[in-house]
Amino acid sequence: MAMSINTNAGAMIALQSLSATTRSLETTQMRVTTGLRVAGPKDDAATFAIAQNMRGDIAGMGAVKTNLALGQSITNVAIDAGKAVADLLIEMKAKAVQASQEGLDTDSYTALHAEFTSLRDQIASIVATAEFNGKNLIDSGAADLKVLSTVDGSTITVTKQSIDTTTLGILTIALTDATVAATALSAVSQAIISVSNALASLGSGAKRIDIQSDFTGKLMDILKQGVGNLVDADLAQESANLQAFQIKQQLGVQALAIANAGPQAILSLFG
Repeated sequence: MAMSINTNAGAMIALQSLSATTRSLETTQMRVTTGLRVAGPKDDAATFAIAQNMRGDIAGMGAVKTNLALGQSITNVAIDAGKAVADLLIEMKAKAVQASQEGLDTDSYTALHAEFTSLRDQIASIVATAEFNGKNLIDSGAADLKVLSTVDGSTITVTKQSIDTTTLGILTIALTDATVAATALSAVSQAIISVSNALASLGSGAKRIDIQSDFTGKLMDILKQGVGNLVDADLAQESANLQAFQIKQQLGVQALAIANAGPQAILSLFG
């Protein structure tokens, strides 16, 4: 092969090899730094597009899970309030049974009626304050709760359960004598049944929300794993590649230096 100082083919080849090694080294360093094999569309356009779509699904499910958590809170507040109302009704029933006894004096009826009224007022207070994020499921003006359950807009409906004193029919009952106490006992007994049914309905709705929330969380985890499988780098492999490319880069620099020194041999022809 002819010797020339104008065209150094060996240096060109060494430079091309060194450039390729440097690019590979930069890619590997980026993967080690970010932990991603596919950080953008230039790395793998199809995989990046698929991963982005999956990330969109994950974000949508995150919003759904937030709405489900809100629905859980609203429903749980209503259930806890309903349980408190049920306990107070049981106490009211005990007072009504006690007042149904013939022969009690006026002072006894007055004391029982005062306790009975106090318990009823407490029920009214609990029902009025059983609110979360502006939503009350057990007040007289309650409306059904619709909770977003999927990214396509499906909802879980928790039916309202009005258990205020007016709806339960205990607003005006009294314990002034044995006769009216018997009427009050009947009304309170029916109210206990009504509240029990209301709690059963609320509990059923809460269970559906809990199940959907658990499923959504698991589905999000699966999608996150899927995205990871698509775009995450194998750091063990990248670590091995990093060391190999660093050595190749050093060798490439040496090869380029040798190739660049080649034309100096021509000087010996003129010595």
